[in-house]
Amino acid sequence: AHAQGRARAAQAVAFDSAVPAPALRARAIGPAVMGGRVSDVAYDPGDPYAFYVAFGTGGVFKTTDDGASFQAVFEREGAGAVGDIAVSPADPKVVWAGTGEDADRNDVGWGDGVYRSADGGATWKNVGLRDSRVIARVVAHPTDAGTAWVAAVGDLFKPSAGRGCFVTTDGGATWRKILAAPAPYDTRVGCGDIAVDPRDPRVIYAALYARRRTPWSFTYGTAVTDGRDLGGVFRSTDGGATWTKLTNGLPTLTGRIGLAVAASDPRVVYAQVQSDEEGVLRPILGVSKRGGIFRSADGGDTWTRVSAMNPRPMYFSQIRVDPRDPDRVYVPGFYLMGSADGGREWQQLGERVHEDHHALEVDARDSRRLLLGTDGGAYQSKDGGRRWEFLNRMPAAQLYRVNVDMGHPYRICGGMQDNGTWVGPSATRSADGIPNGAWTNVLFGDGMACFFDAREPDVVFTSAQVGTLVRVDLRGGAVRRNLRPEASEGFPAYRFNWSAPMLPSRHDPEVFYLAAQQLFRMTKRGEAYAPVSPDLTAQIAERMGAAGSEAERYGTIYALAESPLERGTLWAGTDDGKVWVTEDEGGRWTDLTATLPREVRGGYMTSLEAGHRDARVAYLAVDQHRTGDYRPHLFRTGDGGRTWTRITGNLPAEGPVKVVREHPDNPDVLFAGTEFGLFATVDGGRTWRAIGDLPTVAVDDLVLHPRELDLVVATHGRSVYILDDVRPLAGLTPEVRAKAVHLFPIRPATAFAPLPGWAERSGDGGYTGENPPAGVPITYWVGPGGGGAGRIVVTDAEGRPVANLNAPGTPGLNRVHWDLGVRAAFLQSTFALPPGEYTVTLTLGGASESQKVKVDVLPGLAPQP
Repeated sequence: AHAQGRARAAQAVAFDSAVPAPALRARAIGPAVMGGRVSDVAYDPGDPYAFYVAFGTGGVFKTTDDGASFQAVFEREGAGAVGDIAVSPADPKVVWAGTGEDADRNDVGWGDGVYRSADGGATWKNVGLRDSRVIARVVAHPTDAGTAWVAAVGDLFKPSAGRGCFVTTDGGATWRKILAAPAPYDTRVGCGDIAVDPRDPRVIYAALYARRRTPWSFTYGTAVTDGRDLGGVFRSTDGGATWTKLTNGLPTLTGRIGLAVAASDPRVVYAQVQSDEEGVLRPILGVSKRGGIFRSADGGDTWTRVSAMNPRPMYFSQIRVDPRDPDRVYVPGFYLMGSADGGREWQQLGERVHEDHHALEVDARDSRRLLLGTDGGAYQSKDGGRRWEFLNRMPAAQLYRVNVDMGHPYRICGGMQDNGTWVGPSATRSADGIPNGAWTNVLFGDGMACFFDAREPDVVFTSAQVGTLVRVDLRGGAVRRNLRPEASEGFPAYRFNWSAPMLPSRHDPEVFYLAAQQLFRMTKRGEAYAPVSPDLTAQIAERMGAAGSEAERYGTIYALAESPLERGTLWAGTDDGKVWVTEDEGGRWTDLTATLPREVRGGYMTSLEAGHRDARVAYLAVDQHRTGDYRPHLFRTGDGGRTWTRITGNLPAEGPVKVVREHPDNPDVLFAGTEFGLFATVDGGRTWRAIGDLPTVAVDDLVLHPRELDLVVATHGRSVYILDDVRPLAGLTPEVRAKAVHLFPIRPATAFAPLPGWAERSGDGGYTGENPPAGVPITYWVGPGGGGAGRIVVTDAEGRPVANLNAPGTPGLNRVHWDLGVRAAFLQSTFALPPGEYTVTLTLGGASESQKVKVDVLPGLAPQP
């Protein structure tokens, strides 16, 4: 046993040291055309051409050329979810980032505290408040670069420490809590916003806010604090030493509150207040009975309600005032609303922008210049909001699900948060790469599951939130809507998850499956359906009726898998803790819930994967972060679900697993998408390694292309990545890792000459996704210690050399590309080699190995003269 343990440890070390880029670096293909959910924007006060855009789950981007181009500057830190960003007016090179998105919706990410940069975002240091989970606001001191205030609203999913208003005066070395709710409610009530008098920073305004989300509910205010009204607006005039709750003219029973101080006249303070006093109106209406917009002209002593406007407080609650005009105020919400008379009269600004606005900044140097952050990316206006430029240069889409077709090159379809479904190529045959224009929008709303019809690949089945099913014909644009199954009048309505699973059958191209609380078999291109299961959920009645956007739909099937080996074998997992299997397409279902490990019973079954080599094998991922459990939960069954084995190994302790996939060529090779990145194992889950060199971002879905064996990675915040040709991982066995050198089998290759494109003549702006490197990837293993520099020689069927490549001897997995002899000329591209089979020989450190590769040639390549 000890010997086996040492052997496994040695394997783990070898794999751990082998997998990093460049051997298996994923390429970013975008898209950036639709943007993603922006949490904050910030101008650089020292450079009129520089500003920052922070994304709720996609890190931070920066421009130094007024939005012509962007660079990701916060993407390798401990969290990708950002709640707020602030640039120091005292020293613009000092930038603060508070992690954890502060919008209280179902798909938010969480953070690990405050980060500070002293070089304009080039590098970052975590400076504390790691247990805050969610930071709603960071305010930088106007004259002291070492001082900042932080509003920590706290963990959305459970009572926790780390909530309140904090201040640092030494650049984050130490923090002092200056405002919190009284115990024991200080673990439930956080600080939702902060505003500081820029002329006298001893005057601070802060809003306390309690909220709590579960998989089936969202509550706030007194519902979280046993009926005690602990929220509201507070003011300190002595730097936070003492505080007074401001009540004169403000309502009680408050929820979320946004604050703003007029820089041109700090006596003018605005508050956007959610209040349940006298009852509530539908948040979608954007008005409140007693809440709304309040204005104070005496520093908060008295308040006047100037408007009932209060759009969807848990999602917005932001208010901004023009730094030069105390009466010009803005409220981002479903739309951007502006007032020129202190909030009494309002008008909508900007009709050609994405809905759902979360961030706005008015440039203090020129009030006509505005930055706007929405669910669909960032916009800039230079005329006070009449016209807007869409800054579609940042790949920050939040994908829920993804799929592929079998084209050459294959296409990808993906559903995105509030940005519909898009179809685009995995690669192009142009030197330009994959431009935004290569992507086509096929559905509005929140895009979810999608797939290409196996018989008609230009027909796409796609869905929006809660199972809304649409068939789209890409050839002529025909759209067939309203395909979702509906219950007959008088019967209980079907409950579809916010991201309802939809699965094309591997065994019958006529069939696909769509799940609500029961499973439906869809036929006749989605026109016909039949239930193939009863209600498979736990049917907890009190958890199935939350009001709101339907994102709290509960008691639904969320995970679904079909055996690639046995027709009729289906696995289903629900959001309320049930797992089932059927071997006859629903004729009889077996409830496996009692066999699950105790710690995940009742949990959110996030992903099921059926084994590719053994029909009794399945994998189950359970994501319980919405109930306050942030641990990864990943299991394998080898006996049809009678028993389960934990295979989380050394996955990060606080990174829930969202999706799992098995390599079709080796069941010991698994891929896991987690809240904080992509991981792989080559030993069945004993040891895991981050792969792909991705940013810190949630991975919501994974697809292994059946032909190419590329791994398509759908991130929830940084669009799509592709890890090309993961065949070698299937061959990374203990025997191979014990060798000094090993050359892996090489997939068939196709030679073509990329069209020249126009990117080199298009300036430096815009966004273009990466094409795979030209030619064919050649992957090899080098054992510990390395082997010095080596050579790769390619010979034809007659044994004549046709290529001679350098082969680095770096320990671990290495990859080089053979360009297949394609040469681009001014008037004509040439190909020196005929199609056929070639031999690739690797010689390194005294060892030599060979593999065959089949090469095809596309029409149009001229033979080399």
